[in-house]
Amino acid sequence: MKLEEMTLDVEQHVEVKADIGDVFKGVLYRFGEGSTNPNGESMQMTLEQWPGGRWFRDRGNGIGHLWGHVQVIKPPVLLELSGPMFMSYPALNHVEIRLDPIAGGTKITLRHRAIGFLDPAHRENVGKGWGHYLASIGKDFSGAAAANRA
Repeated sequence: MKLEEMTLDVEQHVEVKADIGDVFKGVLYRFGEGSTNPNGESMQMTLEQWPGGRWFRDRGNGIGHLWGHVQVIKPPVLLELSGPMFMSYPALNHVEIRLDPIAGGTKITLRHRAIGFLDPAHRENVGKGWGHYLASIGKDFSGAAAANRA
């Protein structure tokens, strides 16, 4: 196996027309109880919002999957998660979600880096999955969605 087949480095961003503090709360929501798959179905995720807190999927009846732990939480600018994520094989993952104030709103940058025996399907689809997370956060703060929270 070649080194480039064993590593992953994906970076995506979205700009949201909302205050950085509100957007950070939205990020925490979407990575926790508000997490959905692209079909809109709940991922049943829990994010414990403190250093060392677990990020896991609770399917009920004792069935679950540890995705990682909170490595860094620095409201309202940074959330870092590390762990196996959705990979049930030898792999180390680190996801950094950084928020930066910009004119008229907030820029959210998500970077996922991994090393291990990466499944080619995960490598191919990880960008789509993170794109869905970012799009969901963006939709939370767009027109009608933002008005519903006021």
